[in-house]
Amino acid sequence: MKVAVFSAKRYDRQMLAELNGPHGHALTFQEARLEPETVALASGFPAVSVFVNDQVDAGVLEALAAGGTRLVATRSTGFNQIDLRAAARLGIRVTRVADYSPHSVAEFAVGLLLALNRRIHKAFERTRSGNFELDGLMGFDLHGRTVGVIGTGKIGRVFARIMAGFGCRVLGHDPFPHPGFEALGGRYVEREVLARESDVISLHCPLTEDTRHVVNAAFLASTRPGLLLVNTSRGGLVDTRAVIAALKSRRLGGLAIDVYEQEASLFFQDRSSDIIDDDLIQRLVSFPNVLLTGHQAFFTREAFGTICATTLESITAFERGEELANEVRAPG
Repeated sequence: MKVAVFSAKRYDRQMLAELNGPHGHALTFQEARLEPETVALASGFPAVSVFVNDQVDAGVLEALAAGGTRLVATRSTGFNQIDLRAAARLGIRVTRVADYSPHSVAEFAVGLLLALNRRIHKAFERTRSGNFELDGLMGFDLHGRTVGVIGTGKIGRVFARIMAGFGCRVLGHDPFPHPGFEALGGRYVEREVLARESDVISLHCPLTEDTRHVVNAAFLASTRPGLLLVNTSRGGLVDTRAVIAALKSRRLGGLAIDVYEQEASLFFQDRSSDIIDDDLIQRLVSFPNVLLTGHQAFFTREAFGTICATTLESITAFERGEELANEVRAPG
């Protein structure tokens, strides 16, 4: 099957090509992300594969449909970048990667938390220049602290298990409680209670209309002073302006994020020689207690291999007219 693969970096090409042997698809790699200016590149391709920051709105989907595209396979668990109602109206089916190693993201979230709390990134910068001072590097023991987990799906539960192993008290909030979370010692509470009692909060929920800006000014005002906030899920969960205000007022003790709500024009590309005109992210990185990475939490051999394999399997199932195990549809 002819497949246009957008946002294809070197590692995408290598892994997809390596795993494509049994499938035999004709993969055409486009480093550009899918958006109105590049959608013409998909003309004549029955299937396209996209990533988290591709723009797959109604206008792009209409152009895809006009060019003969019948399947959009996103190489991600989240699919908030795709207008599912428009896809259904146009007869375009959508698949995602419903499951890959939850340890990849959970372990990275723990790494971000440890680096933020113990100022490991700052210590690394200092020692490279011969500065071995300890002033300004003091953190706190995680043992005995309260860690709040918003979203207790597979990734959230792995993160909670690790935190429980550190000796933390773990609180959770999720509209769909899971017995596995409670089995590891976690306790479900209302979001307001979680905000009030947590020393650390880590976000592991999907981005929906209900969760957009779940961390906003009101939420931050109800948290403990000095809270450490970690987000490895979706940038839109956090109101960046509210977070900046909380950092400036010293209400928020530290922020570690692998995602950013305006990341589409920045992440997964080298902008080191460019003038970045996004004032919010420039403000964020100016804080000494902010740790920002470029959406790499998923990026382990195990997780990435599963992502690519599942994407190819979905394309093959579509080509054969088989059931699409990882299909996503518009609600209702």
